[in-house]
Amino acid sequence: MQAPTNFQTQSPGDVIINDFAFSVATANGSGSQTSNNVLVQTLFNMGIPVNGKNLFPSNIKGLPTWYTIRASKDGYTARRATTEIVVAYNSATVVEDVHDLPSGGVCIIRDDIQRMAPQRDDIVTYVVPIKDLMNQADVPSAFSKRVENMTYVGAVAQLFDIPLDMIYTSLLKNFNGKAKPAEMNFAVIQLAYDYFKENVEKVDPYRFEKMNGTAGKILITGNEAGALGAIFGGVQVVSWYPITPSTSLVDGIITYKHLRNDKETGQSTVAVIQAEDELAAAGMIIGAGFAGARSMTATSGPGISLMAEFAGLAHYAEIPCVFWDITRMGPSTGMPTRTSQGDILFTYYLGHGDSHQFCLMPGSPEEAFEFGWRAFDLAEQLQAPIFVLSDLDLGMNNWMAEPFTYPDEPVKRGKVLNAEQLQQFIGEHGSWGRYLDVDGDGVGYRTIPGTDHPMAAYFARGTGHDEYAVYSERSDTWLKNMARLKHKHYHTGRQMLPQPIIDYDESKSIGIITFGTNEPAIVEARDLLAAQGIETNYLRVRSLPLAESVLEFIKAHDRVYVIENNFDGQLHQIMKVEFAEQIANTKSLSLGDGLPMAARWIIDSILEYEG
Repeated sequence: MQAPTNFQTQSPGDVIINDFAFSVATANGSGSQTSNNVLVQTLFNMGIPVNGKNLFPSNIKGLPTWYTIRASKDGYTARRATTEIVVAYNSATVVEDVHDLPSGGVCIIRDDIQRMAPQRDDIVTYVVPIKDLMNQADVPSAFSKRVENMTYVGAVAQLFDIPLDMIYTSLLKNFNGKAKPAEMNFAVIQLAYDYFKENVEKVDPYRFEKMNGTAGKILITGNEAGALGAIFGGVQVVSWYPITPSTSLVDGIITYKHLRNDKETGQSTVAVIQAEDELAAAGMIIGAGFAGARSMTATSGPGISLMAEFAGLAHYAEIPCVFWDITRMGPSTGMPTRTSQGDILFTYYLGHGDSHQFCLMPGSPEEAFEFGWRAFDLAEQLQAPIFVLSDLDLGMNNWMAEPFTYPDEPVKRGKVLNAEQLQQFIGEHGSWGRYLDVDGDGVGYRTIPGTDHPMAAYFARGTGHDEYAVYSERSDTWLKNMARLKHKHYHTGRQMLPQPIIDYDESKSIGIITFGTNEPAIVEARDLLAAQGIETNYLRVRSLPLAESVLEFIKAHDRVYVIENNFDGQLHQIMKVEFAEQIANTKSLSLGDGLPMAARWIIDSILEYEG
């Protein structure tokens, strides 16, 4: 855990309600995820805006893991760089966990590791007699270790005023309504709660109180939202090879695919195939896309690199399909369970030669849902692979979200000709060619295998081909084809893809550009910068290629900061390529440390230049 940098100041006697953060330090595999989920769900049910972010190790059971929970009465949901409270339950990290607490912080520590902690007079320490509590608990020995983390749930509930009945409701939800495991866990919570109530004097200033900050909202992960979006969008074929952090997206599709069962037969309309590797997974969805099915895969950096050759084939053969890249920290295996936005450049140009891919960049569960279904429409309208660039933070952590909007617009299949339409096309144009651009938008008309017309069949070629899908190595034919693809990319696609979200006031001279999950941190940073007299405008990119409004936004400001969660400032590099010398007033601010973006770093970085 990094050193604290933004601990809020308070005066003696102040009570701090619903505006603090705490971290839970445990050993990986100790069952703490249930305890943490119950706390987050309960705070959400109390109406308190909250987020929970899991910082877990990638390799083996037993290594340190942290879970950070932030409550914000003002509705801020970004990760806090500093937590005022730590639940120190891991002997391997107790020294740094206690050391990192700011002065005035609170440590809740198990008694069997208390002696290992640094002695500090400037923090409040509460000790959990974990062995005594577990000896009192009526828990089978096989479950004892799994439920002992519930002792800190009881301690937190009593110290910071979380109603026990609401804790129990969250437990029931976590166990899908099964009373037996919920009651076993709740018994431990109750023991710890009663111990603290009877034996411990509260001397810290932190409290939770019910409020009305989550009414009408839901708690959901981005991967679950994306899975629902794909189901809503009519996905028919899913092929993937498991890899963190994308696996739960396909798990979500498996969970919800019954929603698309055929009404008459009850049979599933969604085929989910675990391939032998990522290369095979990509090949399967391209084949399914060629056959007219709505197909997708989900992977992460190492997987997307294996899919590069097939991605180039889908691009050049112009086959609709959808790739989700839930980005994690690279290069190589890097830190595979830490978040990152470091696959932008690689994915945007995925494929050898002059490949350019269409990318969608969701910044919230709502957009993960929307892009989940919209990606299929765009793939068929543009006859191209669509890449959805999410990340581990959005994909695997719980986020507050508005209920999803189910649009009533019809499914868009793009330029697909049935036999009758094909005959009409030939009558109007004299012939039909798969890559014939009669509309000037770079997109040809396609048929689907099985179309009952003698002219319907064609070869989908990754090799050189002319407008009629006939093999060709003629230079003039090649150049004409590439020019059409580029026109489709930079003109048709640029206008069709989701446009940026812009907050603009012409009186402000400083702009901020970002994408994806940095938004909550930037929302908070802009408010705090404004409080210091630095007003900013804001643009969030939602797709590649970059919209023309991005350049207009840049030109409208004296200075523009491009903020992203990777090491090299990859979005800024794409801006340099697409807008060349027109962006001299931009400054790249990129941080690739494996953690979700925090407002404090943005503020400090901008103040360094603005003074």
